[in-house]
Amino acid sequence: MEFREEYLGGGITAFVSQAHTFGTDAVLLANFASPSKRAVCCDLGSGCGIIPLLWCKKETGKITAVEIQPLGASQIEKAIEFNSLQNRLTAVNADLKELKGVVPFGCFDIVTMNPPYKANGAGIESRSDADKIARHETMCSFADICKTAAKLLNFGGKLCMCIRPERLCELFCEMRSAGIEPKRLRLVSKCAGKAPWLALIEGRRGGKSGMTVEPELFVHGENGYSDEMKQIYGDYLLENRGENT
Repeated sequence: MEFREEYLGGGITAFVSQAHTFGTDAVLLANFASPSKRAVCCDLGSGCGIIPLLWCKKETGKITAVEIQPLGASQIEKAIEFNSLQNRLTAVNADLKELKGVVPFGCFDIVTMNPPYKANGAGIESRSDADKIARHETMCSFADICKTAAKLLNFGGKLCMCIRPERLCELFCEMRSAGIEPKRLRLVSKCAGKAPWLALIEGRRGGKSGMTVEPELFVHGENGYSDEMKQIYGDYLLENRGENT
């Protein structure tokens, strides 16, 4: 399968394919997690590696990208080589449920995942295997993600995810069962007056109860992207989408 270059700005290029590309949700999750300069991070279900690659536009600590599908992992490896990120980013082709001895436990400051939005058996199943894995919980569940994140994170480390709002209660329950306390929530709407289509959630391993609900984020304003979305997209927007798309 052919890969296509996608310039992200900041001197970083991703490689996308028909099976592994990215959307606005991944860009929003990368921004929501916002690693500090020294943060050690792990992105689960990384796909083409978009979240780690967006982080690499700025200074961060070591980053691990875990992807179960060989094609996606190869896209990340190609991006690592192309962008000379060998000292910053590592691609791991593995099942997130079987990371013992593959990825170190208890040392990550941030774990992220843009998970399949549909529960297994819900909705119309995608035809291709790649789409099934990306969109339906065929390979992992919220429980699997939270249990793995709890093993990877240091005490006080953050798990950041994006999901459909209707599944918030389910995710909160699984987070707490794994010892990760929901601490921050932000809802995202396409525009003012529309119901939220995405929820950004941060939980902390060993955190105390109490959650901050941040102001709603609007993707579009009156004349194209909202000012906040323009800021989040940054130079990627100017390079690929046009300022007022």
